[in-house]
Amino acid sequence: MGSVRLTLAQAIVRFLIAQKIADEGDIIPLFTGVHAIFGHGNVTCLGSALEEVQDQLPTYRGQNEQSMALAAVAYARARRRKQIHVCSASVGPGSSNMVTAAGVALSDRLPVLFLCGDNFASRLPDPVLQQVEHFHDMSLTTNDAFKAVSSYFDRITRPEQILTSLPQAVALMLDPAACGPATISLAQDVQGEAFDYPEAFFAERIHRIPRYPAADYQIDAAVELIRSAKRPLIIAGGGVHYSGATAELAEFSDRFGIPVAETIMGRSALLHDHRLNLASIGVMGGNAGNNIGEKADLVIAIGTRMADMITGSWSVFRDPDVKFLSLNANRFDANKHIAQPVVGDAKLSLNAIAEKLGDWRASATWGEEAVRQKAAWDEIVENRTGPTNQDLPNYPQVIGAVQRSAKPDDVIVSAAGGLPGELYCTWKSIGIGTFESEYGFSCMGYEIAGAYGQKIANPAREIIAMLGDGSYMMLNSDIYSSVLTGNKIICIVCDNGGFAVINRLQTGKGGAEFNNLLASSKHVGEVPRIDFAMHAKSMGADAENVTSIEELEAAIARARASDRTYVIALRTHPYEWMDGGSWWDVGMPEVTNRASIATAREAQEGQRKHQRKGV
Repeated sequence: MGSVRLTLAQAIVRFLIAQKIADEGDIIPLFTGVHAIFGHGNVTCLGSALEEVQDQLPTYRGQNEQSMALAAVAYARARRRKQIHVCSASVGPGSSNMVTAAGVALSDRLPVLFLCGDNFASRLPDPVLQQVEHFHDMSLTTNDAFKAVSSYFDRITRPEQILTSLPQAVALMLDPAACGPATISLAQDVQGEAFDYPEAFFAERIHRIPRYPAADYQIDAAVELIRSAKRPLIIAGGGVHYSGATAELAEFSDRFGIPVAETIMGRSALLHDHRLNLASIGVMGGNAGNNIGEKADLVIAIGTRMADMITGSWSVFRDPDVKFLSLNANRFDANKHIAQPVVGDAKLSLNAIAEKLGDWRASATWGEEAVRQKAAWDEIVENRTGPTNQDLPNYPQVIGAVQRSAKPDDVIVSAAGGLPGELYCTWKSIGIGTFESEYGFSCMGYEIAGAYGQKIANPAREIIAMLGDGSYMMLNSDIYSSVLTGNKIICIVCDNGGFAVINRLQTGKGGAEFNNLLASSKHVGEVPRIDFAMHAKSMGADAENVTSIEELEAAIARARASDRTYVIALRTHPYEWMDGGSWWDVGMPEVTNRASIATAREAQEGQRKHQRKGV
């Protein structure tokens, strides 16, 4: 076996380039880009290695470590976990700025490879610039913070260690059950050390994302449960997209007459005009999904971790004898709430269950009830999202304007604040896989970075980020990244004067307005309002402020015609929200001087009787 002498950094880069993946008959690169902000902990070695391979593994210059890593998360989601971006930052604050993005990737079960600069393995110059010191444990570094938000973590202190570490990191990131971010902590002196690496380590390797079939006895148990159900409901999660099972889901629902509610990550698994698509359910869901969920005697969860926003903190399902069937590649998710688990690939599991169900079908009256509920909710949505000359339009009216201009291949991006919920329960999916809301971590600031990452993955599509003023203020620098790299996105900024959705929760639970809206936060004199269009223009984007829904619709047309990133800002109503939604369990003060809080706590406690206690 031959060998080649390379530095650690050069070996990492060469290994990444050699990794390929089979995708629908094509062999394509597994790692397609690096987002990097260089500092002394990664520029001289890893930076030099990356510079030499720009024709094979391009590097995108980040403006902010968190946002560039969020773009990598969005890219992985857009590519349905088939292709991966790498993120690199320097020692100390450079790398720790990516911890939030790693949390997003872990919550959303998405692969990102973090290459983080670290202290000197030799410790001879300790403490180096930006090194933290733990007096009780000299082995701890800033990068240990990644352990809580990574599916895989390793610290490299010798160049030969990557021979075992990197292949394991890749295998984990492609595992449908354990998928998540991998963090490799790279001692900055070791990055430049050389080793005689086996040439075979750099041979092209073609990966395939495995599809694991469920055990026959689990399929049989699932069939028995479905056959005994009178009012089954499917809840479709993001795993449906990652499995590529959207067509199978539509066919399964049609064939067996089972209504479908989608999770936030599962939205656009079905088209809006699918007869039994209820779309949303839970805290931010519409009446259709929640009313059907309340009566369901069997809940079939597919590719979802069943988070509280979907289950209404496990209060949506009111039938005392309701049963749960969970199809999931991940054993942990499949076994939640004593569900009957079907641990395996969603597409394979749906097909296997369908084959054994034969000519069984849910009662026609149950399907008709779902259709009636959907029609009633659609009427509410139409009324709330229609054109208006209201002085301050609300979120549903803004969404309606975007909806009326929507094309089947547009991708709608949201993440935090009020817009994800308003979009979740009002948006009509006219294209499969076009609704991309980051709500596993609900990370404020994801929206612009996420749209940028989506555009890198889908250069031919129009990517539309919808966000509030709070998210814009947190992270907006990827407007410049998108302009710099020619990855045009459209951003619609709804300025409702602060964190309005949290203000809604605060006042809805009896509290006084405090520190959420700008007007109720500490300030001197009149609250200055931000000119978002002017700010976006300063970063090279086309931008404009509008004052009405009519002006917004005209601006969207101009944004589509533009060849560069386009930002549209308008002021929106801070107090008007969409109807619907279920109960949500939040902490409430047991002792308070405010009568309204005491009343709200009493109401909160009254709803707990509907909460499923885990079995």
